[in-house]
Amino acid sequence: MIFEKGLEKTLETYEKWWDGDLGRPLIPIVLTGLESNRELPKYKYESQKSFGNTEISPAEFVDAADYALSTMEFLGDSYPRFNGDYSGPGVIAAFLGADVGMSNGNIWFSAEKELPIEEIHFEYKEDNFWLQRIMAIMTEAKRRWGKSVVIGMPDLGGVLDILATFRGTENLLVDLYESPGEVKRLVNEIKGLWHRYFNELLPFLNDGLNTDWGGILSKNRIYMMQSDFCYMLSPDMFEEFALGELTETCALLDRGCYHLDGVGQIAFIDRLIETAKMNLIQWIPGDGQYAMQDWFELYSKILDTGTHLQIAYDDDFKTLDKLIAHYGTGEKITRNTINYPASMRDNAQNVLSRYGAQ
Repeated sequence: MIFEKGLEKTLETYEKWWDGDLGRPLIPIVLTGLESNRELPKYKYESQKSFGNTEISPAEFVDAADYALSTMEFLGDSYPRFNGDYSGPGVIAAFLGADVGMSNGNIWFSAEKELPIEEIHFEYKEDNFWLQRIMAIMTEAKRRWGKSVVIGMPDLGGVLDILATFRGTENLLVDLYESPGEVKRLVNEIKGLWHRYFNELLPFLNDGLNTDWGGILSKNRIYMMQSDFCYMLSPDMFEEFALGELTETCALLDRGCYHLDGVGQIAFIDRLIETAKMNLIQWIPGDGQYAMQDWFELYSKILDTGTHLQIAYDDDFKTLDKLIAHYGTGEKITRNTINYPASMRDNAQNVLSRYGAQ
């Protein structure tokens, strides 16, 4: 892989950005499709599909990822990263006994049997196959790369999303009205286990190099929290069933981030920032027309509170340019990682030069 800037300088850049002293947005760009200088691996790296194929050993999995990295060049604020999203969205469900399925190369979790809510209980199981597989993969990754590649925290999932895996989304919505006490009991059970899994997986990361599936680098503990189930809740129900857990989880971290997914969650921004004390909001408008809209007012509302912002949709950079024109700086804003084919290196360099991120 080609990474001329190096992790020490890149981490310094991110820390300045977190402190509000960088004076520009973060622009991570990865060039893909370069010719590798190493032999082909036994298996092609296909992220979740490869993780779910248990015939692929942890060493073979990491070797395949190593080959994929060797076909990349990391420009601007990007860096070599072993993205923990290979485990599928909400892998704690698998740790708690959910079945692991595959569809179109993506991992999905489902309950083996739908039980009445009062019969559902969650316990820590040290010998869980999927937990042990992740630990083995992360151990091999650390052995293979040392500190040359940042090892990401797996996608642990949101507490209510994990509960919905076992109860079913429609059933859980009914439970909020008919069995609120049971829902809160299970939220507390999963929350405690979430904290335990996070703390147990933390030592498998590189010391002083923390990231997760969101890709934002941090010297200290960071995680992109989420609760996609909350899209269907009113602000009052969000406060009753989700906000307390998110606040406690954010307090576990040094930098708490939230994956705000869909227009139904916009109503929660004030609570996420003022009560839960989130340090960053990542906005995902969802499929269809929403992705095409101008979200300038939403972004401004987030930035006006001093909260950091990750923009996931802005392919033509119009929104970013509009924010810079409005605030006079792109401080506290980051783009999601932008992938360009190697043939577009000049285009990538022009973008980096435009924002002072060479």
